[in-house]
Amino acid sequence: QVQLVESGGGLVQAGGSLRLSCAASGRTFSSYTMAWFRQAPGLEREFVAAIKWNGGNTYYADFVKGRFTISRDYAKDTVNLQMNSLKPEDTAVYYCAAEEGVLPEGNGQRWYKYSYWGQGTRVTVSS
Repeated sequence: QVQLVESGGGLVQAGGSLRLSCAASGRTFSSYTMAWFRQAPGLEREFVAAIKWNGGNTYYADFVKGRFTISRDYAKDTVNLQMNSLKPEDTAVYYCAAEEGVLPEGNGQRWYKYSYWGQGTRVTVSS
């Protein structure tokens, strides 16, 4: 049973930073694509970033390029999202997602391509 547990959300001022973590368990994730999505109130869930667990290939949504960095920690079995230069429009619930296999950049940006999800962690950026 795949389990994803996010942590690290909170309240931060605009321009600040947060580091989200997703603890993954229940499988060997070496062949998985891991991703972060977010959903703001009243809006659809949108792609943020993705990484191939084994190999580290990454891709990002345009609106976070240069500000957010996705990475994985083999020792801790976590996928992290370092978020810098946060803006009020980054306010959302952030979700970790996993799917077995390599999702190329097109498919990997579609939430319905992922089978496993965490419960989400809330990020609030004040102006």
